[in-house]
Amino acid sequence: MPSITAETTSWQAERAELEAVLQSPLFARSPALTHLLSYLCEKTFAGETDQIKEYSVALDVFDRRESFDQDTDSIVRVHANRLRKRLSEYYAAEGASHAMHIVIPVGQYVPLFQRVLREDDLTVTFPSSSSAVEIEEPVEIGPYWRSRAFWFTATAVVLLSAAVIAALIVSRRPKIQKSTFPEYVQQPSEPQVGLPVGDEIHLLAGSTHKYVDHAGKLWSPDGYFSGGMPVASSVQHIWRTQDPIIYRNSRQGDFTYDIPLKPGTYELRLHFAETLYGPENAGGGGEGSRTMTIAINGQPALHDFDVLADAGGERTAEVRVFHDISPASDGKLHLSFSSGGSGSAMLSGIEILPGVRGHIRPVRIVARDVPYYSNDSRWWSPDIYFKGGQISSSQESAEGTDDPEFYETERWGHFSYAIPVAPGRYTVTLHFIEHNGDAAGRNGGSTSEDRVFNVFCNGKTILANLDIFKQAGENHPLVRVVRGLEPNAQGKLLLEFVPVTGYATVSAIEVVAE
Repeated sequence: MPSITAETTSWQAERAELEAVLQSPLFARSPALTHLLSYLCEKTFAGETDQIKEYSVALDVFDRRESFDQDTDSIVRVHANRLRKRLSEYYAAEGASHAMHIVIPVGQYVPLFQRVLREDDLTVTFPSSSSAVEIEEPVEIGPYWRSRAFWFTATAVVLLSAAVIAALIVSRRPKIQKSTFPEYVQQPSEPQVGLPVGDEIHLLAGSTHKYVDHAGKLWSPDGYFSGGMPVASSVQHIWRTQDPIIYRNSRQGDFTYDIPLKPGTYELRLHFAETLYGPENAGGGGEGSRTMTIAINGQPALHDFDVLADAGGERTAEVRVFHDISPASDGKLHLSFSSGGSGSAMLSGIEILPGVRGHIRPVRIVARDVPYYSNDSRWWSPDIYFKGGQISSSQESAEGTDDPEFYETERWGHFSYAIPVAPGRYTVTLHFIEHNGDAAGRNGGSTSEDRVFNVFCNGKTILANLDIFKQAGENHPLVRVVRGLEPNAQGKLLLEFVPVTGYATVSAIEVVAE
């Protein structure tokens, strides 16, 4: 069986195609995807395809540290999948006439450069590599146009024509120098991408079991404690969380935690939920039934702290956030919990996260059950801190955005978010979209024109009579930014979404310290 072997002796055409893709408007709007594609292609040009692994991509492209765990951090897989979709969109439209296509095969990260020749609606694809392309020898029957000689001649003419056309195209392009990664790397002056990386601690107070929450974080059994006693609760539902398991166990009494930490700056989150006291609970009572004092490294952090009062009710997740936390001189973080005038001190969980000096980490929440990586490589937490409303999704694709998947889901109804923050001033960014009411499965079958609602922060109006359809139209995102917001006395930004006509809605919420 005769064969024709296509050999690549230079990457000039491949570099030209890469440059064309990166300069297209479809990719120019997404620096994360341009950086990833550039990295994968440059590794291929350098003959280092054996180094294109999920771990190395995470470190080199997304600035993860050596402790990167691909089982709990899916950033590479998520962005690779988006890159495949973006390339498919590009070659279905702007790049449809290109003689070469860049493809990232599913399940792989090494790019393929495919040459596409079209003649009389016949498409023949030749991989741009040294592998042979076999053409089956035709049977010699009938007239000359069915003969072996004709087909070899025709094939040679097609290949020669394609080579001439490719040479002309390449010669007319500006000379492409070897691409350098920093051209596509986000500059330090831009907002921080993703979360601070480093060791994290998640402890379930009073529990002997592990737990993986909706954000994919592994919570460890109780440890590093002294004093107190574990208490289990039979309460099933806990407000303002998708993970009630975190709050069904607690350590109660007078107790301390001495947690070893590496030197550095951390963010501390303490989790509570009152499951004993309250009008509908076994202990009866209400506010004032349990108070406590909490100290961090010997310094008072919360005095006469009443979980039920701060949370606004029993069986409600309560989180307190502290930034600029560092271990004491002995290399440990010391937390002490002392019972107040009534009841016993209690704690449901401890989180210690890599911190940002001077303020808390950004809070990014998307209205869905699982976390999400946006096109700019930011990590968005699954829905949390909410009360009321429902989640729904729409099959209608958002228009006018380079990340339509981001707007596929929403929380709708009459609902609120109690977002825990430290003292300071914050900028809140709210993401909305108006899908068709029937398609989204809410509004009781009403149309998108029927929705008007207000948004309050700690009782003050921040958006009045918001009409998404009127301001942005159907299936187009609407983003509203509100600056200068401060937490209430309970350390919360309490965002309330109150219907005027129809139901309120939100797709995502971002809170960033100013």
